[in-house]
Amino acid sequence: MEKNKKNLSVQTEEKNSKNPILVKKMGSVVSDKNNKTVVVEVVDMKTHPVYKKKYRKTSRYKAHDEKNSCKVGDRVIISQCRPISKEKTWKVIEIKK
Repeated sequence: MEKNKKNLSVQTEEKNSKNPILVKKMGSVVSDKNNKTVVVEVVDMKTHPVYKKKYRKTSRYKAHDEKNSCKVGDRVIISQCRPISKEKTWKVIEIKK
């Protein structure tokens, strides 16, 4: 019976690997100086596991902007994609001004 459960879990992992869930994040453009690349800063609010204090965690992602339409200060939605360069694995999906 345990063998059947293990086989089922392996099968579900294979199905999930064929249809990966693409992560989307919302942030603001910090830099647009590179050609077809923008730097997006995403702010996450986290809670400390022991002290329960909330703190702000900022992450910076380099995202691909095909049309060079993003400007500094724009709010954008980025999504994971295949690696485009060494540091660029995100692309701009939508611009919310």
